[in-house]
Amino acid sequence: MSHRSYNFSAGPATLPETVIKTAQLALWDYEDSGVGIMEHSHRGPLLTKVFDDVDENIRALANVSDDYEILFLQGGASSQFFMLPMNLLGSDDTADYINTGAWSKKAMVEARKFGKVHEVASSADKDFTYIPDAASYDWSPEPVYAHFTSNNTIAGTQFATEPTVPEGVPLVCDASSDIFSRPTDFSKYAMVYAGAQKNLGPSGVTLVIMRKELVERGPDTLPTMLQYRTHANKGSRFNTPPTFGVFIIGEVIKWLRSLGGLRAIAEHNRDKAKILYDFLDESAFFSATARDDSRSLMNVCFCAAKPELEESFVELATEQGFIGLKGHRSVGGMRASIYNAFPREGVVKLVEFMKEFERSNR
Repeated sequence: MSHRSYNFSAGPATLPETVIKTAQLALWDYEDSGVGIMEHSHRGPLLTKVFDDVDENIRALANVSDDYEILFLQGGASSQFFMLPMNLLGSDDTADYINTGAWSKKAMVEARKFGKVHEVASSADKDFTYIPDAASYDWSPEPVYAHFTSNNTIAGTQFATEPTVPEGVPLVCDASSDIFSRPTDFSKYAMVYAGAQKNLGPSGVTLVIMRKELVERGPDTLPTMLQYRTHANKGSRFNTPPTFGVFIIGEVIKWLRSLGGLRAIAEHNRDKAKILYDFLDESAFFSATARDDSRSLMNVCFCAAKPELEESFVELATEQGFIGLKGHRSVGGMRASIYNAFPREGVVKLVEFMKEFERSNR
């Protein structure tokens, strides 16, 4: 009999089991049409309804007003690193970035190709194991926008809330690894973007929530596919999009709403993370690597008192059905990614396994 392991991978990540089962049926015969969901025309009536429903459910889940476009694009968050400045940042303009790790750094590299980048604050001095204090922020005089990455998957840090930017400055967030994991006031943002493969669905889709006035700012000289207005004007179907991925996102959003929405999932996530962090704080063998006040509820990074045993820990964990615990190659250690769909019981069982590993290796 087949079984499912506990998937602690940073992405692609765990999906809700109910969504997977719904997808199985939809792949074969969607809505009794005799055709699977992946085979339907992206402009046909059934897929049009899928796209309309996803839009409606996202707005209801996160209280996103009609002042924003909801777009489903491709290329991951990495494509937004350049598409954003390409559309908004002129060669003489400045954009402000808070540097909290690898993804912020990559976004800054791309932005510099189109304009000036000002680093507002950085946690590089301690290997990005903390979120810079607001008191250290140094905003430029007239930034076109301010950008931050809400959750750092590699070092396991997370902003407790969005930074307060100077009045009138559009706030942009790469929320790839914690989007819809807690209540968020989207009215404070000009744009939020996220790769789907962590908290939303499968890889291949990028969700963009963007104020309509920003959508229209990109110069007409840009390639058509790299203008936000192109996708807004065609309901994210200017070309053939990853329709199955959008369908799965829609099912995940329905699942979140069925649980009670963002407040309910936030409580679920706090509970899971507390179980693991409490153990790490009590353990004499394992320890969390992020600063206490900056710890991520999505990616719990930790190390062992005996680094030489970390590889064997990951190997044994994998054998026991706990997969994806190896830390990012750039920092080592271990990482447990416990996104929205990750079950509480998996965290409890991981802690039990870690306690036994500690007892056996003192």
